[in-house]
Amino acid sequence: MSEETLSPEQIRVKRLRWRCRRGTTELDRLLVRHLDLLLARGSETDLDCFERLLGEEDRELQRWLLGYQVCDVPEFEAMIRAIGTVDRA
Repeated sequence: MSEETLSPEQIRVKRLRWRCRRGTTELDRLLVRHLDLLLARGSETDLDCFERLLGEEDRELQRWLLGYQVCDVPEFEAMIRAIGTVDRA
């Protein structure tokens, strides 16, 4: 399916899914699962925050999401905690 036939929302989701691919299986799974959860909830605000989070460096994301380092970006703290609990639920 080409992007010309997709709605703007579908294009955004497709691009977010692509951006969830970070090169490590563990990190990819965490991000994709959380994206699916956000899409099911339908919160545009959370989706916007998630999109900004995906703009961070892979190394930082991995440290934050796997618990090796505390995130010092206040707007991401709750989302990072939520992503970490999705995998355990």
